[in-house]
Amino acid sequence: MHVERPIEVRAFRQRLLAWYRQSKRDLPWRRSRDPYRIWISEIMLQQTRVAAAIPYYERFLERFPSVLELASAPEPDLLAAWAGLGYYARARNLQRAAKTILELGGFPRDHASIRELAGVGDYTAAAIASIAFGLKHPALDGNAIRVLSRLTAEQGNIASSVVKKRLVAFADRLIDPRHPGEFNQALMELGAVVCVPKEPQCPVCPLHRLCAARLQGREKELPLKVPRPSPIEVEKQLLVIQKPARILAWQRTALSRRLAGFWELPEPEQLPAAKIGAKIAVFRHTIVNTNYSFHVYRASAGRVPKGFHWLSTKKLNEVPLSTTAKKALACLARREGDLRYGE
Repeated sequence: MHVERPIEVRAFRQRLLAWYRQSKRDLPWRRSRDPYRIWISEIMLQQTRVAAAIPYYERFLERFPSVLELASAPEPDLLAAWAGLGYYARARNLQRAAKTILELGGFPRDHASIRELAGVGDYTAAAIASIAFGLKHPALDGNAIRVLSRLTAEQGNIASSVVKKRLVAFADRLIDPRHPGEFNQALMELGAVVCVPKEPQCPVCPLHRLCAARLQGREKELPLKVPRPSPIEVEKQLLVIQKPARILAWQRTALSRRLAGFWELPEPEQLPAAKIGAKIAVFRHTIVNTNYSFHVYRASAGRVPKGFHWLSTKKLNEVPLSTTAKKALACLARREGDLRYGE
């Protein structure tokens, strides 16, 4: 049975916000309350670490500084700007939502309307509503969930909907109605830099005297999660087939289940007549619960079959290359010292 430990709400808010104002990281999306910029950052951060997202965020906004540019961008340009971030449905949903925003005449300003945008879930809608518009909606990402589960010594599995609802209700009582956006960011920041998964830094936590898990000596045990299944190991081969200033590739169709519209290097099964030469390198790549080991080979092919095209090596940065194609070409670059193939 879950028993929630009483917390003095005013003291909680004061300690958390005072810590955040003094210790927060200087991140580019925290310098603006523009809903467009906050929205872009939140979508990027759904599946990407902060440090990795920053350069993509800045380049993306240079290329698409407003909803208008994003809504009207050709899809290859959009995918090329997103290439490397993965989970490309996010980019397509951004463009779908951008077109909706134009139809509405501006960015929606209430939680329910924001939630209806393509690719926006409960957390993202709450984050945008609170940070951009000062609306009182708790936004719980994985970091915030970890903080709250330790504060309450939550005994349930945080992956369950029942526990998540319980934590959202708890956060709704704690959130500062005067500074909801700052409160949400502070809770997430605390989980990102102090209340971390394996070695929480309890001595420097502003909430350590309020934390039930710490008082019980269970801060390293919580939160509870169902173990992930063992990863699947898969080995694949990629072929680098070249001619002067060109490299052979194929493009996924718009109906492809994953990476629609992206360019890939060929695999031996696609070119059974190809002559496979020396191995260039081996690299690993993980997608969800599958660990891939890619073996990259030089190869030659006589007649190029239908569906394959020669891409200019000078314009590779202008087309949406898959991450695995980029990694393979980066291996080639290191082997040849040719910057045209770099990531």
